[in-house]
Amino acid sequence: MPIQRYQTNFTRLSDADLAPWRDVAPAIVGDCMNRSQVMAARIKPVTPGTILVGQARTVTIMVGDNSAIHTAISIAEPGEILVVDGRAHLDTAVWGGIMTRAAMQRGLAGIVLDGAVRDVAEIRELGFPVFCAGVVPAGPSKGFGGVIDGTIACADCPVSPGDIVVGDDDGVAIVPLARRDELLAASLDKIRAENATNAQTAEGIMPAERMGLAEPEIIG
Repeated sequence: MPIQRYQTNFTRLSDADLAPWRDVAPAIVGDCMNRSQVMAARIKPVTPGTILVGQARTVTIMVGDNSAIHTAISIAEPGEILVVDGRAHLDTAVWGGIMTRAAMQRGLAGIVLDGAVRDVAEIRELGFPVFCAGVVPAGPSKGFGGVIDGTIACADCPVSPGDIVVGDDDGVAIVPLARRDELLAASLDKIRAENATNAQTAEGIMPAERMGLAEPEIIG
């Protein structure tokens, strides 16, 4: 099968546009979207403490084949994040040290992969942001094709080219590009509300009291 690519024309955001999202955790983003647009729990950073923010370039691959990812590296723009539907296959690594170095050379901001990677010690040493579903030493095949820049489901979360990717130790959330202004405002409001809750907790007012939760019924 060939490698195919959709034509895309999404709005490219500047570093200044993306900067505020670095202070917004995926948990906050998900809460502001009614607990949606959050990837499944299997997606975690290879290096703890990694913060990921950027616009998505999407890839769908055949199981165990990374040829389309190689092609996507070569056409993605600096600052973009590859988001790859690897079909949650964990027995074949489709990303490793060689691809990490190529992505860094292109100036990419990271990768989110619903699949497996290898060479994690090298990836950690290089400092490139990699979020994945698992780690395994077995390597990939090439030549079975894939699709670049289509709308995908990565770890049960819809992603389109240009959407904003937000990641930390909890995992990854996706902000639909068309809703970025609305959701940034909502996220900042929620952060302020949570800070106020924590301040009241420090004064001895428990969240349950603020929420108006009823006293428990006594049994026996």
